[in-house]
Amino acid sequence: MNKTDRMLAIILRLQRKGTQRAEDLAAAFETSVRTIYRDMQALCEAGVPVVGAPGQGYSLVEGYFLPPVSFTAEEAVTLLLGLEFVEQQFDEASRAQAGAARAKLEGVLPDRVRRESQRHREGMKLLAGPGSAAGNGAAALALLRGAVLQERTVRFAYAAKDTAMPGGERLTVREADPYGLVYLNSAWMLIAFCRLRQEVRHFRLSRISELTLLETVFEKPEEFDLRLYKPADDRQGEVRLLFRRELANRVRETNYYYIEETQNVEQGLLVTLKVRSPEEILHWVLSWGAGVEVLEPESLRVRLREEIRRMAKRY
Repeated sequence: MNKTDRMLAIILRLQRKGTQRAEDLAAAFETSVRTIYRDMQALCEAGVPVVGAPGQGYSLVEGYFLPPVSFTAEEAVTLLLGLEFVEQQFDEASRAQAGAARAKLEGVLPDRVRRESQRHREGMKLLAGPGSAAGNGAAALALLRGAVLQERTVRFAYAAKDTAMPGGERLTVREADPYGLVYLNSAWMLIAFCRLRQEVRHFRLSRISELTLLETVFEKPEEFDLRLYKPADDRQGEVRLLFRRELANRVRETNYYYIEETQNVEQGLLVTLKVRSPEEILHWVLSWGAGVEVLEPESLRVRLREEIRRMAKRY
């Protein structure tokens, strides 16, 4: 990074993050502390109101902002697609804000860049999937976003998978402290401290009902970082399936959550899945009909035969 680009990046970082030590800036831009000192001196000489506080770091005078930046057509397309995603997948308030931001962005783009970005966008389209926020899902997402910001506990009924229960689900009432929301595999997940289980759990929004915002206020642990959080994977069971060769591409395209590995073999496509219980993929396996064979475990083969016999009695 040359000096001009680095100085601009320093200003943007100070605007975004506030006070920064010279050591932090040096680490961020992979340069020496002495170089940062020289950059700061150059910024001051150029009229940028940088304030240095001994022992604290550098900051910008409150109210200072860079003038509007210009975008290339590719950069504009990237921003507009991001706003389009928010309009499709977030709650009503966020969709309105994204729409307003999109209108402002399109309004300030030069005619040439706007025409070029429109040409780029005509070749791309985002389609709302099953995890898009709509109807009750949008209301729940909005309530949970507010709960995360206000650090307030929520109560809800949760339909957890349980093959031992009628219908394959177990309904429990939970109280949880919401730490954040994650969009994963086309579905929204709530990351929260579950007071029933006394640990951080993740809950699929589509399985949440009777959601209520409580007056109880909690304090999120300082050590919790949503960006670093990885849910514990309790899928310890292994299932091996053999698909007919002509189904290989379709199987891969499903991007099925439980698939751990695929391998082309002489007989077709060998698929390894990691599951909590083999029965939780029963209906997915049945959906492939005679195009798949369960190699192991034997318990799933037995369960499939039982299910097929019950199906045969219906017809």
